[in-house]
Amino acid sequence: MEPPTGEDPLDALIPRLAAAYGEPRWLKFHFDDVGSAAGRAAGLADPAARVGTRDEVLTVGDYLSAYVMEWTLHHLDLIAHLPPPAAGPAAASAAGPPAETLAAARAALERIAGAPFPTSFSDEDALLVGTGRRVPTHAERDALCESAVRVPLVLG
Repeated sequence: MEPPTGEDPLDALIPRLAAAYGEPRWLKFHFDDVGSAAGRAAGLADPAARVGTRDEVLTVGDYLSAYVMEWTLHHLDLIAHLPPPAAGPAAASAAGPPAETLAAARAALERIAGAPFPTSFSDEDALLVGTGRRVPTHAERDALCESAVRVPLVLG
């Protein structure tokens, strides 16, 4: 990913929003609060109902699935350059996404790809390689050559 150039008005907004929290714990509190409310709302929603966004109409289930994938990818981006978590309560904040979230995001990516990733790929590796966040290893490249998946998938 390229650093912001300053050309886009959002380039200035992101650092200001980040600075507004003052401390990482307040950002975590905000995401925990918003995430919990979103989870409760998602549980109450009719997955077959239709919603519109950005001139697209999709089911609530598909909309929520897209958000699970997006936020899982953002989570992976945020921890990409952090050391693996050590034991203890402070390390929990650097942990990766839960296994069920990784699996759901992989399933959504496979629906977009129109084919499953090789079973030799972990869910995290399928997401990272599939979205171009990581170059496949030689073994992964060989496995991809035998599958119907062509990477990276460009999501936009």
